[in-house]
Amino acid sequence: MKTLAVINPKSAGGKTGRDTETIARKLAEVTGPLTVALTNAPMDAARITSHALRDGYGRVVAVGGDGTINEVVNGFFSNGVAINPEAEFALLNLGTGGDFRKTFDIDAGFEASLERIAGGRVRQIDVGRLSFVTADGQSGTRHFANIASFGMSGDVVDRVNRSTLVKRFAGSFAYTWGSVMSLFRYKARPVRLKVDASFDEVVTVSTCAVCNGQFFGGGMRVAPNASPDDGLLDVIVIGDAPRRDVLKAMSEFSTGQHVNNPNVKVFRAKSVIATPVEATQGAPVLIEADGELPGRLPAMFEVMPKALKFRA
Repeated sequence: MKTLAVINPKSAGGKTGRDTETIARKLAEVTGPLTVALTNAPMDAARITSHALRDGYGRVVAVGGDGTINEVVNGFFSNGVAINPEAEFALLNLGTGGDFRKTFDIDAGFEASLERIAGGRVRQIDVGRLSFVTADGQSGTRHFANIASFGMSGDVVDRVNRSTLVKRFAGSFAYTWGSVMSLFRYKARPVRLKVDASFDEVVTVSTCAVCNGQFFGGGMRVAPNASPDDGLLDVIVIGDAPRRDVLKAMSEFSTGQHVNNPNVKVFRAKSVIATPVEATQGAPVLIEADGELPGRLPAMFEVMPKALKFRA
């Protein structure tokens, strides 16, 4: 099987770039002949992956953090269709967060990921598809392997990404810092939320997470019951509430008990449509997908059942 390693040299604070030769050598011991490609611009990993799959590569390994994983997964699809349905996706999670790997019980560190590539089984996992509005007002689409969310979570990612200093720290610290800052500054927005045919109401949303995996924000277990191969997305809606109640819900993320919090709504669905109401049109509701910021509401989130072969 022809294998490509897509390496983000900036991940792990630049350590991945410094260790590229060692990473490639050890990975090749597991995969056999290996081609290495380095990213140097946003969405490079997606473009590199798409070209490789069209050129006959049967496996692509994302080497970096959750953002690199997101881009590589996007490269597996063109117009919502898999470029090569038989191709495998794998990961060497070397970033600071590691939210995607946690759902699959992959430990942190280089060796744990190598062991899964060498001896793990191939799973057919679901992928989320997101249709949204870009920053310049155009229509955009994006796939997500883990979680897409909007509201305060989008504000948190935006705040963290704009803080060069904070981004140098581990994912859990950066997102805790961002969450605290946004908690005091972000104002919950009214959004019309349509979840399949079972729910259609205007909800004042602090954060809404549409989940294929269980963890986001540097280790917060926002969707404790999400399964990435059940053909459904878990939808977690944290409503507007006094600051102390929002803090309480956030503190319960580590145990998953927030799903029993009266300020939290939980759904399971194949699609979610989120539209800001007229009063919020001047204040964009930002979307994050696997820690990246593609755009804003209105948006549609859909599940693509068993769309990706993942070696884990």
